[in-house]
Amino acid sequence: MSRADHSDRACSLARCAVLAAAAAVLVVLLSLLRTGPLIILQGLAGLAVCAVGAWWFLAHRGVVRVLGGALAVGAPAAVLALFLYGGLWFTAPAGVALWAGALACARGALRADRRPERPAAVRPGRPPRRPVLIMNPASGGGKVARFGLVERAEALGARVLLLTPGTRSDVEELARKAVAEGADLLGVAGGDGTQALVAAVAAEHDLPFLVISAGTRNHLAMDLGLDRSDPSRCLDALTDGVELRVDLGDVAGRAFVNTVSFGVYAAIVQRPEYRDAKAGTALDALPDLLAGGAGERLDALADGLPVTGQQAILVSNNPYSAADPLEVGRRPRLDGGELGVLGIRVDGAAQAADLAVRGALSPALTVLTSRRVEVRAGAGDDSDSAAGTAAASIPVAVDGEALTLPTPVVCTLRPRALRVLVPRNRPGAMDQVPELNWRRIATLALDRPGPGARA
Repeated sequence: MSRADHSDRACSLARCAVLAAAAAVLVVLLSLLRTGPLIILQGLAGLAVCAVGAWWFLAHRGVVRVLGGALAVGAPAAVLALFLYGGLWFTAPAGVALWAGALACARGALRADRRPERPAAVRPGRPPRRPVLIMNPASGGGKVARFGLVERAEALGARVLLLTPGTRSDVEELARKAVAEGADLLGVAGGDGTQALVAAVAAEHDLPFLVISAGTRNHLAMDLGLDRSDPSRCLDALTDGVELRVDLGDVAGRAFVNTVSFGVYAAIVQRPEYRDAKAGTALDALPDLLAGGAGERLDALADGLPVTGQQAILVSNNPYSAADPLEVGRRPRLDGGELGVLGIRVDGAAQAADLAVRGALSPALTVLTSRRVEVRAGAGDDSDSAAGTAAASIPVAVDGEALTLPTPVVCTLRPRALRVLVPRNRPGAMDQVPELNWRRIATLALDRPGPGARA
């Protein structure tokens, strides 16, 4: 499709977005003429009550938890009943549908408007002659066997090292030994924590690194655009691949490819029962952590900027999409040279309600980027006294792996330190949509291209 066709499509989608958004607003205004503004206030109140219920459910036990669960479920049902009783049985769904259509068209317009760019870090990859792949048969519920990864890899000339289920293997040592024996590529079929350990060795020796999406969540594979439904397709890179240069995170001298979590989530991951019963363990631990029992507050310095009293801090290898910090999905790029930082501080039901209503605008969230992040236990914690600061340690989850590290814990990035070999054709390699910008949508709808929008 030519650039002109892209521009025409962007303008058409932008006009549809503006019309749908205007229609959604009109539907709401017409509803207000019939029912008055009270119905909107009732909807916001229902959202706040739902958030309070969710907070009580997570932060308490016993009767309060049961009451919180009832509020979290009952409040939306009550609001729906009020809308139906108020005569909004048609207008409310119509408004929601129109707004959803407006958002879909707006994002499509922004995607079509973007100038296709070839990342500077992409270059043709040479097929490796002695690739070594480390595979975890237990990862992802047995994806290695289910997709025949060993047989397919060996048919393509790779040497496969299988980890033994139920035993602790020194993955990093296996990778170093493979390099010493002449490997010219290292790859991993396993979780992101295992990926990070081998990626560090590959970066140290400037060798290509191959990601095989055989883990449970496969965050790194997703952001690389790899096929997460069929990990065998990742092996296509061995014969027809391109090379990307991506950043590699560092936390206290240990590599990470996705995220480092501090606070509530990190404390839950430390529990030995977490691996076998994630949801139950989290529900059992959260009341102590959120209500100030076992959970400690955290302070951080992000390029010198203080972020204090946080219950949870998430540091990511490049920032996740900023459109909705609570819904960390994809990272638009992996070679931006900056860490993403997300801090959460919710001190009670009122702040939980504010977070639910205002979202990213709530003061409960801190969202920023940084090149260096230093995290330590909060100043109010007994372990962080003047005499014990140097010896204090905190729980940390590095790419989902539970660790305990001495404070201050320092996170940095090694820009474009990792060579990643990926298949030339990647089903998930799509242009990332810029953050939703209605001013740009309006400009496109009026067919007034901004600077650089047209070739």
